[in-house]
Parts: sequence; structure tokens; C-alpha cells
Amino acid sequence: MTTTPAVPRGLAGVVVTDTALGDVRGREGFYHYRQYSAIELAQTRGFEDVWYLMAHGELPDRAAAADFAARTAALRTLPAEVREALPAIARAGAVSGPLAGLRTALSLLGASAGFRPVYDIGAEQRREDALATCAAVPTILTALHRLGRGLSPVEPREDLPHAANYLYMLTGSEPEPEHARAVEQYLISTVDHGFNASTFTARVVASTGADLAACLVAAVGALSGPLHGGAPSRALDTLDAIGTPDRIDGWIREQVLSGHRIMGFGHPVYRTEDPRSRMLKSLAQGFGGPLVDFAVEVERQVEAILAELKPGRELHTNVEFYAGVVMELCGLPRAMFTPTFSAARVIGWSANILEQAEDSKIIRPAARYVGAPPPQPVPAP
Repeated sequence: MTTTPAVPRGLAGVVVTDTALGDVRGREGFYHYRQYSAIELAQTRGFEDVWYLMAHGELPDRAAAADFAARTAALRTLPAEVREALPAIARAGAVSGPLAGLRTALSLLGASAGFRPVYDIGAEQRREDALATCAAVPTILTALHRLGRGLSPVEPREDLPHAANYLYMLTGSEPEPEHARAVEQYLISTVDHGFNASTFTARVVASTGADLAACLVAAVGALSGPLHGGAPSRALDTLDAIGTPDRIDGWIREQVLSGHRIMGFGHPVYRTEDPRSRMLKSLAQGFGGPLVDFAVEVERQVEAILAELKPGRELHTNVEFYAGVVMELCGLPRAMFTPTFSAARVIGWSANILEQAEDSKIIRPAARYVGAPPPQPVPAP
């Protein structure tokens, strides 16, 4: 008799393939893109350099960096078919928001551009499809956000770097350099993060040979779940609910003892401090102000209370906690926090899709059947 091997819930720790794109070493509090520390890249490089690294496997020299920035900037303008459909998509998604609209827009983008299954095209065409889509995503997201609020979309500018152009399209005003750089560092730090739910989803669809847009639509669907990408605004909602420093202890204890999750704390991989949270906390403290001071105090008390009530467990802030603070300080509306995350993660998804497309083996796991013993007689109607 064949027995199915025991597998941990959620496939935790199960290695499903090889990758050259990066890794998350949770016990060390470290993750990397290719051979470079992701945090060091965020602190020392621009977004386009990291995009180039994920797409081409190496960091660009000055000439290659300038060429790549110019090429991707020229791809920001949407095809007419997509641009003309965005008002209807925004109206239909008035409640669900830009992330839901992105799924529809990506499908239309892939169809209008004639994307073919990755199984049927070569590596260079796959890369071109990926560059075009990644460049278009910020334009789609900001247009949907503005249309949903009765505003006209702002056309992209080729003279602005990626992050500055994103903020410009979102607000209609050229951002302050310190805001653009802080958002750029956030975007870099969230480009990729191992085999998270959305990345794995993208690779599963890519393993079927589907076109790039189909793979990305699936990834966006996974990201939309509140247990994956929806926590930055929820972490700020927690700060709002607490309200004042004197309420921190009582509010947190009530939540923990009631079995509720504290949004912005804990991570399925890290068993120490999330390095993204550490970097974003430093960025937030560079801005300063009451929101930052309050967030730091909430972090201090939450970690102390969790250590008391859940001894033996390492529960620290994750990327969402200070990401929400930084984005709030830089003027991003909360409805755009998770869409902004997707504007970065689309680079990592695409790199994973391209890597998966090199392997012709479809991902087809098994499940353990736990229902009534078969075969049972079929009852008469």
C-alpha cells in the first residue's frame, strides 16, 4: 500500500524547487536578492538597479543602469485599450479598490499586448513581456486610485526615477526628495521574499506554461488576502484603535487574551527581528514626530506583553508595522498601502515566473484524503 508522506500545515519548511533569485534565513533575520543583502541594496542602490539585478542576474554598471532606466521609463505609458477601460474598472471596483482592479487590468494588458504562453516563447520575449508589465503596474494602480476618487489619472513622466514617478502619478505633485527616497527604499525591501504565498502561486501558474499576465493575476489574487499583503493599513488601524499611550497595555492584553492577532507583529519565517522592519523603523525615526514616537512605544509594550503572555515565542514587528508608518508619513493614502506593495513585488513575481518557465515540469502536488472510506455504494435516487 502506498502511503502519503506527512507534510506540515501550509507546507512550512518544505523545499519545492531550486532558485537563484534569493532566500530568507529566518533564524538569522537575513534575506537576499541574488548574492546581495536586500537591506544593503535598499540602503545603497536605486530601484531600477535592483530591478535590473532581478531581471538579468547582476547589478548594472553606470551605462547599463542609465539605459535600463530609460527603457523602463518609456514603458510606463499604457496601451490605449487599457487606458480607455480604466474608468469602467474603477467604477466596478469602487468598494474593492485598486488591487482588485489590477487583476482585471493585467488581464486586459496581456490580451491587448498579445502575450503568448511562456511555454511557447523564448527567454528574451518572456523578459520583454515582464519589463513591459512591471513598468505598467504603477501607472495602472495610481490611475485606478485617482479615478475612484473622481480625479483624472496623471500621465507618467520619463524624467523621474521609478519611485518618484509613482508618487507623482499618485498625487499629481512632484514629491519631496526625502519622501521619494523613503518610498524607494520600502519598494526595494519588498521586491522579493522567498516562496511566500503570492510568489509560489505565480510559479504554480507559470509551471503550466500560461502567459505572464495570467501568472501575475494569480499572484495578485493571493496577495489580496489580509494574511499576506493586507496588513500595513491594518497595523495603522491598530495604532488608531489604541489611541493614546495610556491605553496600550490594557488594549493589547485584551486582544492577546481574547486570541486576536496583533497586526504588524509576528512572521511565519522570522524567529528574530524582521530586517525590513528594522530598516523601516530607522527611516521612520529619521522623519520623527508624534506618530513615530507612538509607534515605537506601542512596539516596546507589545513585545513585552507578548513575551509575558506567550513565553518562549519570538514575536517582533514585521515589515507591515513600520511600512504603514513610513507610507503615512510620505503621504500615501491607506487604501494604496497594499497596492504599493504589489508595485514592488511584481518585480519579484516576474523574476520567479521567468525562472520557473525554464523548467518544463508542472507543479502537481498530492493531497491526503481524509473523507469517508471509498468506495461506498451509490444510493438509489
